[in-house]
Amino acid sequence: MSYYLARTSRRAFDAVVADVIEQLKAVGFGVLTDIDVQATMKAKIGAEMGRYRILGACNPKIAYEALKLEDRLGVLLPCNVIVREAGGGSVEVASIDPVSQMERTGNPALALAAEDVRRRLTQALDALAP
Repeated sequence: MSYYLARTSRRAFDAVVADVIEQLKAVGFGVLTDIDVQATMKAKIGAEMGRYRILGACNPKIAYEALKLEDRLGVLLPCNVIVREAGGGSVEVASIDPVSQMERTGNPALALAAEDVRRRLTQALDALAP
């Protein structure tokens, strides 16, 4: 089982980021964090790299219920979604696979929430314009 879900697009990077945020919102997620990895690597260590953003997506209701089942689950939250230049004019959008991640907790009570989150993230990725 892969640890992530991914789709690619041939659209402009900024348009893809905006679309990802909108599609996440459509399935009940907000973006809590937005990390510009390219700018951070340049500023901190002078490294050059392609455009790369990490969006920390969260559905508060699902997160709250999951935290009641597993109080240390915050180490796995929020659900990271990346948007990165993938070369050849394509942009990849990838999300953590929450089912794969929740299995690591050893708490089977989280399975339903993880399946729900996977369904929603897959729906958001599938709705992205190519």
